[in-house]
This record gives sequence, structure tokens and C-alpha cells, in this order.
Amino acid sequence: ALKGPREEIVYLPCIYRNTGIEKPDYLATVDVDPKSPHYCQVIHRLPMPNLKDELHHSGWNACSSCFGDATKRRNRLILPSLISSRIYVVDVGTDLRAPRIHKIVEPVELFWKGNVANPHTSHCLGSGDILISCLGDPSGNGKGGFILLDGETFEVKGNWENGEKVPPLGYDFWYQPRHNVLMSTEWGAPKALADGFNPADVERGHYGCRINVWDWSTHTYIQAIDLGKGSIPLEIRFLHNPDAAEGFVGCALSGAVHRFYKTEKGDWAAEKVIQVPSKKVQGWLLPDMPGLITDILISLDDKFLYFSNWLHGDIRQYNISNTRKPKLVGQVFLGGSITKGGPVTVVEDKELQCQPEPFVIKGKRVPGGPQMIQLSLDGKRLYVTSSLYSGWDKQFYPDLVKEGSVMLQIDVDTERGGLKVNKNFLVDFGKEPEGPVLAHEIRYPGGDSTSDIWM
Repeated sequence: ALKGPREEIVYLPCIYRNTGIEKPDYLATVDVDPKSPHYCQVIHRLPMPNLKDELHHSGWNACSSCFGDATKRRNRLILPSLISSRIYVVDVGTDLRAPRIHKIVEPVELFWKGNVANPHTSHCLGSGDILISCLGDPSGNGKGGFILLDGETFEVKGNWENGEKVPPLGYDFWYQPRHNVLMSTEWGAPKALADGFNPADVERGHYGCRINVWDWSTHTYIQAIDLGKGSIPLEIRFLHNPDAAEGFVGCALSGAVHRFYKTEKGDWAAEKVIQVPSKKVQGWLLPDMPGLITDILISLDDKFLYFSNWLHGDIRQYNISNTRKPKLVGQVFLGGSITKGGPVTVVEDKELQCQPEPFVIKGKRVPGGPQMIQLSLDGKRLYVTSSLYSGWDKQFYPDLVKEGSVMLQIDVDTERGGLKVNKNFLVDFGKEPEGPVLAHEIRYPGGDSTSDIWM
């Protein structure tokens, strides 16, 4: 995978929910080939047939776990809708640059066959089936269940999990068959987070704090690792080496990264290895502003860890050669809530001497902060978008909703570490034909460091 071809196009879901524009979300195809006359342009848009889906994350019908199986092709993109609970199966095999809808799984299928809703992360399995984690039940309560799709027909087969025990909340997941384990995380109850963030909901227990451990072979829930009340663990990543019994999870509200690992006893544990200090502020929702770690990834060679602080506005790169002691080797600011001249005044900061300058590229002052990240296969280019989720975008970055999000690219020093913004790369989703839109997760047609699991 490290030696795979350079990315030429990427796919991004683009969201209109909460923007005031009554148009369906769509899947954008963006040209990222510097030799192309359409470099940094949206070259195709596939609108969904419904309004207010809130497209979010995506996955594949087949991935590296099916490598060598001539009957399997990575030709369908699985596109769950976080709010409507619809799942779109998109044909990217017929024409890579102009995807088309292959099948729509309606919400009632998830409700009736699995008693789950709000699908989030999709991973293909070695069996050929597709596993999707969910945030809740059909009533909007939290429920960390899963739904299984047939990899050929895309029919809902039912729940993946067995037994009565199910975590109270769900979000992301990663599995590692060599260690007979699946790990899932927790965001919040859909009815609590649907229209914005209320800090009181953390105290009420509507937001998560656990890594949930599942037995891979029996599909049973066997352990919970508590990372602290209100931590909100989101993206979880094992090291790519399939023998590795460890990985990392980023916690949004606590601003911490925890390393999880298999113990000598055979169960699982976690230790905090990175802490982003909160900043004492005036003119904001709370007196303490967390970094809000919203996305995290590991380079394919397991050398570097990256994450985004959506509120503080920076992306960080850590050398994880020693997984217990990550070393900060790169950092770049791309906007955020603490820039100079804005409504927020930082009164105490354990890291910075002064508030960062607003981020301007090609004459555009970029609203919002860095959020979803995706790394090129060779590790040299980090792509970034700025929308988290429309309900929270609207609350924390109203200008982002009015002006649309952006996609940026950062050049990476893969030897010593280091990050530098590519000043020639800007995809401005504020200039879309139907009006400003919120572009979210980035996927490469050939698979990438957050979609593929090696077995």
C-alpha cells in the first residue's frame, strides 16, 4: 500500500443540512492531480435523492482483507447518513470520476431488522460482508450496536452483535482478527447532539467515555475501558501492522490521546500518552476551551500519528516509534476559535505565547478549524477539511456554515517530521453552484490509511 499510486481524485460527502439551503447532500469528486488542468476543482457532483441526510463517513464494499480474491472489487462506496439513517451504496467502479447511485438502504430496514439508527463507520470484512456501527436506536437514544450488510446484494442481514449486552453509546470502531478483538468508541446520544452541543448533557451522561471491547469470533461485548467522564472518545485506530496489539484513540472533550493495548493477562487497558491543555478564555461558551480532538490517523508505516484540534485550530504530528511516549514533531495552525481579532480572548495558555494569526490562503480567510484528515499512501501529503458536523458547525463556527468549508493540503516531512501548508492548494466549497456547502471526510478510490484493515 505504501508504494501504491499517487492519489489523483478524492471523494468527499458535502452536506447542506443546517446551512439554510434546501438542497440534498451530495458526493463530490475532487481532482488532486497537480498535472491536471482541473487541479483543486470539483469535477463531479452526485446529489442524493433526499433532503437533510447528513452524509458523514464512508467505507468500501471490499478492502485489503479481500486481497487476492478475484471475485472482489473495490467498486462500491458505502455512504451512511448520520441523521436520516439511510445508507447509500455508490457505484464508483463503472466510472471512477463520475460515481452513480447503485442502491439505497432505507432507514426502516435498520429500524426493523436491527433496532438501530444513525449509522456512522463502515468497514468491509474478510467475509465480504460490510459492518456498520451505529450511534443509537430508532427513538434517538444512545445504543452502541452494529448492522451487517450483505457484500453482494447490500441487503440488511441484521445485527452483528450477539447477546443482550450492548454499550450505551456508539461511534467509531476498528477490528483486529489476529487478537480476536473489535474496539468501538462513544460519541453521544443522537437526540442530545442532533442540533448542537449542550455542556449539561455531559453531566447527564448523554456523552461517552469508554472504549468498548468485543470478542471478534463470538460478537459479544466483553469489556469497557473508562477514559474519564466527559472524555468523548471518537476516532480509534489500531497500528496497521496486523500483529500489533495496540493503537490510539483521540478524546474530543478531554483533549487527550490514549494508547490502548493488550495486557499480559489477555484483557485490554489504556494509558494517556498525549494531553492538549485547555485554554482559559473569555467570550466563548465556557471559560475553558478544549482543543477538541476530532480526527486522528496513523501513517501506513506506523511511524507517525496525526490529529486535529478543531477548536484551537491546529494539526499535530507525533513520532510514535515509542508508542508509549509520542514525540511532537510537527504542528500547523489553520484557523480555529482563538485567532487574533476574533471574539475570543485567551487569558491563560500553557502552550502559546500569543494568539495565532487568522489563516489566509489565496486571499481567503478560512473560517472554522481543521477537522477531517487523510494521508497519502506514501505519507507525504496530508489533506484536511474543516467541517465537523452541521449541527456543531452552526453553533461553534457560524461563518463556516455561511461561507462553506475548505479542503487544504499539508506537505509532510516523513524523515524528521514537520508540517507545511501547500499554499497552491485550496478547494473552496463556498463557491459551489448550489451555494456554500460543508465538505467532510476524504476518501481515495484505492483505499487509504483509515479505511483499510490488514488481516
